[in-house]
Amino acid sequence: MFGWYPMYPHKDLSKRDKGEAHSRIPRWILQNREFLIRYIRGLYEAEGSFCVHKPTSTYKLLFTNRNLSLLNIVYQSLGMLGFHPHRSKYTIQLSRRAEVYACKELLRFREYP
Repeated sequence: MFGWYPMYPHKDLSKRDKGEAHSRIPRWILQNREFLIRYIRGLYEAEGSFCVHKPTSTYKLLFTNRNLSLLNIVYQSLGMLGFHPHRSKYTIQLSRRAEVYACKELLRFREYP
């Protein structure tokens, strides 16, 4: 008989609060600056945004997520890379124009045609 059988029938993993999941960076990533940059790039490509509003001279590089440990990772990693992030409840942001562009250059985001 074919069908879907849950691996853990006694636990409903779909109802777990993702904000309570604990994330950690492996030591081998923390010990290598280039690996850390690539790790942060991946997080920003998944959950980040780059915004410029020239009429008001507003520059933002934002990372938004409900996982608090992941927010801590991004906040601390940006500090380790020499930036000065700001934090709100679910967002880490860089807002100094020079830092926004420096971080964007450092992370080297993929460009789509």
